[in-house]
Amino acid sequence: MTTYPGIDELKAQARRLRQAMNDRGTALTHSAALEMIAHQHGVRDWNTLAALAARPNAAAKTPLFVGAQIRGRYLNQPFTGEILSLSALPGGLHRITIHFDEAVDVVTFESFSAFRRRVTAQIDADGVSPRKTSNDLPHLVLEL
Repeated sequence: MTTYPGIDELKAQARRLRQAMNDRGTALTHSAALEMIAHQHGVRDWNTLAALAARPNAAAKTPLFVGAQIRGRYLNQPFTGEILSLSALPGGLHRITIHFDEAVDVVTFESFSAFRRRVTAQIDADGVSPRKTSNDLPHLVLEL
């Protein structure tokens, strides 16, 4: 799992970067320096880095590994399944592929169904997908 410096240290890095750039004749705003620091840490923007840095750098409650049995909710539907693949991504995220024990209906419309047996998604250290549905629920939430 990736660990991040505290918010104060990240802001100090941005101040040092800004000062160094200004000393070399390149004007840099503080917000631009914060964004550059975020990119150096492999995340998309400062807000994401600040959120990751504010969280405790603790390991997941349940270790995730290929072959592990897992349970949770996919598109707000409960499931149990097996982890088929797991890989680390920049920014403390992981890509996970899960084979569901029973197919999950991914459509909430009463007169139509669409069942899935396998899904690939990104999750954070808490087992929650950063991507959300139109009603603001995470696509995938693992019970860790």
